[in-house]
Amino acid sequence: MVDLPIETIFEILTRVPAKVVGRSRSVCKEWYALLSTRDFIRVHCSRSLVSSNQRVLLINDLTCSVHPIIFQSYDYGPRSIVTLPFDHQNNDVSILSHLNGLLCVCLNHTNELLLWNPTTTAFKRLSTPDSLGIYINNLDAVGLYADDADDYKVLHIKRRCGVYESYVYYRELNFWRNIPFLTRQEYLSPNFYWSPGTFCGGTLYFTLCECWVGGTNVVICFDINSEQFKEISFPPVPSTGFVQGVLVNVKNELHMFATTGWFEITIDLWTLKEDYWIKVLSCPPIPPISLSLWGDITHYVTNGNWFVMTKLGKLFTIEMDTKPFEILYPVTWFCGYKGAVFVETVVSPSI
Repeated sequence: MVDLPIETIFEILTRVPAKVVGRSRSVCKEWYALLSTRDFIRVHCSRSLVSSNQRVLLINDLTCSVHPIIFQSYDYGPRSIVTLPFDHQNNDVSILSHLNGLLCVCLNHTNELLLWNPTTTAFKRLSTPDSLGIYINNLDAVGLYADDADDYKVLHIKRRCGVYESYVYYRELNFWRNIPFLTRQEYLSPNFYWSPGTFCGGTLYFTLCECWVGGTNVVICFDINSEQFKEISFPPVPSTGFVQGVLVNVKNELHMFATTGWFEITIDLWTLKEDYWIKVLSCPPIPPISLSLWGDITHYVTNGNWFVMTKLGKLFTIEMDTKPFEILYPVTWFCGYKGAVFVETVVSPSI
């Protein structure tokens, strides 16, 4: 293969699994240089976004494991134990955001933010001596996104001492920059819960929900090009119980599972069209589920069905009258920080 034209080698190796790319870098200096270029990583990543490259990462107090997804039964396959490559205490790590094989995680014993690729094991600490890149659970929000130049960035919204601040981390520059953040004063209350950011169509979206019956619920949008925020309305769901909006990007269209209820939970699926929400369908009420079980739930959308999963596997299925999807879309619940669906890529957390 070393005698093949470089263009042919490029085409072949952008179609192989990420771990094969990692081994191929040691073949020779020319291959190492080729497989480390931005063009190669970009094309390989785009071709890796298929179901066979998807994995589920699960973290508990004793182990960190990666599972393939069995698409015939939509269950988890046999696990592979992963050793966390950074300092931690009893796997006390929260997964805050994920995009194209990169995870943004928080080390809970130090509150430091990291970018981590679990496939290559490479990671990058984002914290600085002046306390940038320090995440406080239940107060802050984080979103991971990529710009048109394939630079991966982290938006960090901080709520401190009655003031909101927002910063963007630039992977290419290894630098945090403060950007203006304008929102209503009442959102500073700790009764408001921020979701992780969901990247879709050049915008990061967050739900902001007040944690009591009849509370205020909104969606905060961050335009990655203008680096400006705006607020749009929440879908018109009943306020007869606790309300939570869970966002997912499906084929570059933003969807929300809006849940409301007390003991039995009602869930509606909405899609965003030009800042307005359109109801796609209503799911049958979910039977009562213990609060401890809700803490492990993550929702997955695939093949026209919606699966409610826990660390133990599939809990139940809700059939949806939608077209099948090629891959599995994770819709992370508010307590689902101990797991993530990611794609195996060679995207680096640092330049």
